[in-house]
This record gives sequence, C-alpha cells and structure tokens, in this order.
Amino acid sequence: MVRLLISTGEVSGDLQGSLLIRALRREAERRSLPLELMALGGPRMQAAGAELLADTAHLGAIGLWEALPLVVPTLRLQSRVDHLLQQRPPDAVVLIDYMGANVRLGNKLRRWFPTVPIVYYIAPQEWAWRLGEGGTTQLLSFTDRILAIFPAEAEFYVQRGAKVTWVGHPLLDTVSALPDRQEARQQLGLQPGQRLLLLLPASRDQELRYLMPTLFKAAVLLQQMDPSLQVIVPAGLASLEKPLQKAFDAAAVRGRVLSAHQADELKPILCAAADLALGKSGTVNMELALRGVPQVVGYRVSRITAFVARYFLRFRVDHISPVNLLLNERLVPEFLQDELTPEALVQSAIPLLEDSAQRAAMIEGYQRLRQTLGNPGVTDRAAQAIFELT
Repeated sequence: MVRLLISTGEVSGDLQGSLLIRALRREAERRSLPLELMALGGPRMQAAGAELLADTAHLGAIGLWEALPLVVPTLRLQSRVDHLLQQRPPDAVVLIDYMGANVRLGNKLRRWFPTVPIVYYIAPQEWAWRLGEGGTTQLLSFTDRILAIFPAEAEFYVQRGAKVTWVGHPLLDTVSALPDRQEARQQLGLQPGQRLLLLLPASRDQELRYLMPTLFKAAVLLQQMDPSLQVIVPAGLASLEKPLQKAFDAAAVRGRVLSAHQADELKPILCAAADLALGKSGTVNMELALRGVPQVVGYRVSRITAFVARYFLRFRVDHISPVNLLLNERLVPEFLQDELTPEALVQSAIPLLEDSAQRAAMIEGYQRLRQTLGNPGVTDRAAQAIFELT
C-alpha cells in the first residue's frame, strides 16, 4: 500500500489536484500497486477518488488584509490535519500551488518525516514576480523534486540547485477539440446574431467584493451598446452561486448564472460559443487561451494590501495574466487596481467584439503560447515521476 498526501487550495488547485489524482490512480493500476490517496483540497479532488481530510478550496485569499478573516479557520483546520497525519503518516507528499499554506506544511512535514519524499507540483510563480531584492518562498529547503509546468519555472529552480522535471502544463490534458460552435450556441439557447459574453469574476470570496461589481457594470455598458448581447456567469464554487446571482440581479445584467456543477459540465460548450470573456487574472486565463476565447483581464486587492505590497514588500510583476507572463508581452489587455474600471474594460472589449483583425491577432498569440507549454500527457508524466520517488 502506498499512501499519498496531496495538498492544495482554491478552485484552480482543486481542479489541478483532481486531474493529478486520476493520473495517479491510472499509474498505480498500471503498476499493480494498492493506493491510498489523502487530500487537502476540494470537491473535485474528492470526486476524483481521494479521501478529503479537509476542504481548503474556500480558504484562498490574495493579500495580507484579505487573509485575516481566514486565520482562525485555517489554524483550526491545520490542528485537525496535524493530528490526522501523525496517526496516518504518508509515504510521499505532493504540494500543488497554494504558496503560503503549502510552504508551512512542507516545512512541518520535513521535520516530522525526514525521509518522506516531498514533491512540489505547480510551484509558486517566483520566476515571474519579484519580492524585495529577489526573496523566495524557501521551498527548496524541504522539496525533493519540483515538477515544473513552465519552461521558465524549470530554469529558475534548476539555477538555484533544485532537482526539477519539466512535465508541461496540465491544462493541455483537458483541452481537446471544441464542440461545433453552431451546435454549442444552439445548446445554450442563443439566437442567430446574438453574441455571448462570459463573465468570470470570482473563485475567491474577496473577488466578489473587489472585482465582481466592476465586471458587472462593464457588462451592462456593453449590453446598452448591443441589446442582443447575452451574458453567462459560471460560478467557480457552490458557495459563490447565491452571492453571484444576487449581484447579477441587482446589476440588471441580462443573462444567467450557472452553478459550479453546470459550469464544469458546460465549460467546452461555453468556450466554443463565446465571443469574449471578461475575467479575473488566474488559471482561467490559460483555459480561455487554450480554447481560443478572446479575453480582457483585471485584478484588484484592498488598498491596504496594495500599499504594503508596493512600498514595504517592494513586490513587482511585469504582467498579471499568466498568458502575458509566459509570452512576455501584453497580448491580453489587463488592468490592475485603479486602472480596473468598467470604462477601461469596455474600451478594450469593443475591438475584440467588432474587429476581426484584433481577434485574429489574439488567437495567433494564443497559438504561440500553446507551443511553449509542452505536449499532452502532462498528468501521466507527473504521476510517473511521483511514483519513482516512493
């Protein structure tokens, strides 16, 4: 019996964890190995076949101020998980993204179980951002192997002495040929001539406050210009469905909010039918790019967090969208903090809706991005690398 612990948080980590869990189960079956999977994650990982020790999908926050309400719940969860892991020590540990919590967990597990292999899969994007004079999360002190998903990530950690395997980007395993656009539009009830706008404002509670109102106002402005424009908002978490619907109704946006379950099931259909997406910065930008959906991106944190990050931590990043980070160019329009206004979003959205040349240029950039991400079979390669360490 091989007992693996997989730890992550937030919606994107839960998605990536679920893909990896399925690959680990396939690899264990191929090797005829009994496998026990324990997870800190969310419902997608549980549905993929892991025993969920704690639901961390709702605990994500970006920023010091934003994380304060989560301190007590996180400490309680950590105490319970610590007790469980002492009773059932893992044979290997896989950490997925979720920087702060996973770094603390990795250091703790290294002290408790010095010989247990610890793998970091989808490491923090230290290759892309700068903190002070180049500080890092110090994950090299407890990690035995880094499974890198970006070439720049692999190079960054190799230069710092880590043992690294570049496996490629796991979203490549989920993006097959899209459904027929006309059939997708019919399935969503769109009439000929109607265009579809996807709004992707939140996978964290804080984003409901800082991003959702601006995106909804932008959608209203676009619908005033084109009354036939339809809007769909896929919920990232079940807990976000009601607040999204309430805000959607209050803003008088025409369209509908999809439940988290519907959003997962309809994702390829939504992307095949969509003309444009307005959304938050994050993994969703990569999904849209790999599925060929033009997009405009924004992000905002509290003024306190922004001030501390800029003037005390000296946090610097050239781009906020992963698409732009990887290409090292501003392919996707993006707006941060005070730049993020409904008017700015609309100004960038109109050319992508109306100008075929603008749309074509973005799609061409997506194709260049795709060429940097490796080949499908990513999660299977990751699973093989993990079993080789056990």
